[in-house]
Amino acid sequence: MGHGAGWITGHRAKTFQVFSREASGRLQTPMNVSILPAFFEPVQRLHAASAAFAHEDNAMQRTPAMRVLVPALLVAISALSGCGKSEAPPPAQTPEVGIVTLEAQTVTLNTELPGRTNAFRIAEVRPQVNGIILKRLFKEGSDVKAGQQLYQIDPATYEADYQSAQANLASTQEQAQRFKLLVADQAVSKQQYADANAAYLQSKAAVEQARINLRYTKVLSPISGRIGRSAVTEGALVTNGQANAMATVQQLDPIYVDVTQPSTALLRLRRELASGQLERAGDNAAKVSLKLEDGSQYPLEGRLEFSEVSVDEGTGSVTIRAVFPNPNNELLPGMFVHAQLQEGVKQKAILAPQQGVTRDLKGQATALVVNAQNKVELRVIKADRVIGDKWLVTEGLNAGDKIITEGLQFVQPGVEVKTVPAKNVASAQKADAAPAKTDSKG
Repeated sequence: MGHGAGWITGHRAKTFQVFSREASGRLQTPMNVSILPAFFEPVQRLHAASAAFAHEDNAMQRTPAMRVLVPALLVAISALSGCGKSEAPPPAQTPEVGIVTLEAQTVTLNTELPGRTNAFRIAEVRPQVNGIILKRLFKEGSDVKAGQQLYQIDPATYEADYQSAQANLASTQEQAQRFKLLVADQAVSKQQYADANAAYLQSKAAVEQARINLRYTKVLSPISGRIGRSAVTEGALVTNGQANAMATVQQLDPIYVDVTQPSTALLRLRRELASGQLERAGDNAAKVSLKLEDGSQYPLEGRLEFSEVSVDEGTGSVTIRAVFPNPNNELLPGMFVHAQLQEGVKQKAILAPQQGVTRDLKGQATALVVNAQNKVELRVIKADRVIGDKWLVTEGLNAGDKIITEGLQFVQPGVEVKTVPAKNVASAQKADAAPAKTDSKG
């Protein structure tokens, strides 16, 4: 350390040692300064320490660093000792919490279930005769009508078969008529006449068969709908009964929506309806609304078509089918959607704000309420579904209860609180139109 440098060593004892170094580099004798432990003794002792420094060795007075360091240390110690004076804590204030007073309401329960759209009708177009495709007569992805021609198969061989069958029919018909006259004159036996008549009938059937085969060279659309891509092109050989379809036509208006519902939820719904806890929603019970993949609402309502008669063993769910009008073909087969089904009407339902419902370590739904003595109570509740922005509570809360939604982090059960109307909960809204989502933890 350079000329005139000095330093202080300190520890948790009551004495600090101050060192200084002469110009020659030799350490001078350290001086001991007695300071109160933890800086909490009276300030008068600090003045005594200051006097000790003033009468210490001349070398310290010659050291500029020591003349700056020692007064600064004394000022810091004096300030810290002043901080040790204890002050009486302010009296505890009653915590303020925001509450919502619960009311019994009549709500329409809706269940939102995931599902997929399916075509109302699906027709796979296959050839019924063998031949070469001469022409494709439709535009892929377009709408086609029932009976509209889609393909033309080479008809040459079938036209020849038809003409041959007609010629054979004329011959057998003439022979049958001649034998009819001869059998009356007993010129031929009745057996010969019967054989000739049978040959005529067979020829007649052969003509009809040839006509049908000739007609099948024109491949027609069996239903009205939208046709997809063509699996064959001009020049391709197709055969009767081949495995691969030439094209597929799907009827999209109306369209099916198949959704799955857990069998447990279906059983609960039936029990609640049977016990009177739920009332049927009248004519609207069979109506279904639809939410699309992008979250938008489909403008047209559908109706419930049927419920599957068995439970899927793999998923434990039941398939429910609804049918929706689709005049603009907005819904396409395979789309993922959410169907909102009306279950029924629940009287005197308790809806608790989501801000006031939490879960404990066991996963149980709980809520803090303020009792008549303005003290906080912990309630274990049963909340199995969400309606809008609220929980539908079936156990644990009653009409008139004051549930805490603001200031939950500042209170605990048994604490007396001051209540004010909650500001973090929107004003009460009708919950009829809100879809309900089941929650298995409630």
